[in-house]
Amino acid sequence: MDDAPERDLATFVVPRWGRLVETGDRYEPYRLVDPDGVTVEAVAVYFQELLAAGKAPSTVRSYGMDVLRWWRFLQAVGISWERATRAEARDFSCWIQLAVKPHRAKSSARRSVRAANAPNAVTGKPSTGPGYAPTTVAHSETVLRRFYDIHRDAGSGPLLNPFPLDLSRRAGRAHAHRNPMDGWKPERVGRYRPSVPRRIPRSIPDELFNALFAALPSNRDRALVAFWISTGVRASELIGVRLRDVDPGQQLISVVRKGTRAVQQVPASADAFVWLRLYQQEVHGLVPRGRTQPVWWTRRRPLRPLTCHGAHRMFERVNASIGADWTLHDLRHSAAARMVRDPKLTLADVQWVLGHAHLSATELYLTPRKDEVVAGVLAHHARQAREHSQPVPPPPAPGYNPASLDVLFGLSS
Repeated sequence: MDDAPERDLATFVVPRWGRLVETGDRYEPYRLVDPDGVTVEAVAVYFQELLAAGKAPSTVRSYGMDVLRWWRFLQAVGISWERATRAEARDFSCWIQLAVKPHRAKSSARRSVRAANAPNAVTGKPSTGPGYAPTTVAHSETVLRRFYDIHRDAGSGPLLNPFPLDLSRRAGRAHAHRNPMDGWKPERVGRYRPSVPRRIPRSIPDELFNALFAALPSNRDRALVAFWISTGVRASELIGVRLRDVDPGQQLISVVRKGTRAVQQVPASADAFVWLRLYQQEVHGLVPRGRTQPVWWTRRRPLRPLTCHGAHRMFERVNASIGADWTLHDLRHSAAARMVRDPKLTLADVQWVLGHAHLSATELYLTPRKDEVVAGVLAHHARQAREHSQPVPPPPAPGYNPASLDVLFGLSS
């Protein structure tokens, strides 16, 4: 570490080296290739380990983007992955917190929503800023530490992991001073992992959701949003629904959970099935029939199965029309917030519907929204002002009739 080269990370430029390629293969959904199109074998082995552990293809893609950023950094410093030391890991952790995140070309409407650094005027969300989010930085550290752990155990990587654990977490009893009332926290924390602020789930108020729903341009989009807001399933879980997974008679849909990959039936609202039926009538004869066929299709010809990317773009266009910046995951938060506020539903019921592994994750939805807190505090100030502006007169002395005193001082109506 003492002989590590000094790098000006504030002006450090990382080239656009390589890319992550989607193959469509079930056993190799993604590959990291260099500029010549050659697969990076070390990363391919890592992807195979993830798939063997039961990770979803979307998880492999998320991990692959973190590895791609690390590979580009190593190309910029001129060091191969197996010769990387903790000096490079330290500099990478500093660089990713200072770097400006590259963006693809966006439409003018989408740019206008995120251009200002101030919070959004409709939703109150703060701007994400030009750099990487703290959650992305922390996720990269975890992914890369696991990448080097796998190659160290296989004997194909360095003996010392460039991304070590925090010194204070290597010894002692795990959770020795943990408050049992606090939420569950992982005991393994990396040395270069930044602190991630605790985020309160942001739900959509009912009046803003009504305006958002009214701006949807098609029955397909209305059906999608109605299912998201009534079931609380993730975006990818609903997009993967097949015709055999829909049971209108019992108002149930079957989804494959993102983490466990288990099939679970979740209840949905009646209006969601009404919008779905209207959409199915529109595409009748235009899409293949069969129980294994997808439910959702693109609107442009030729019709193709809808992807998560297309669903996100659809929702962004609707947001831009009303000047908002809600996301599809905010619909999941909104559904959870509506359910936890129903006194007839227990918190364990909501946990089961959302598919949370820990009840502490569901307890976050008990936190009131900002607009609810602001409205409550403003009402408190109004009550305080009324009480101080109309002081209560002292009680009359014994022997006096209060009604006679009101007539005498002109206080009676």
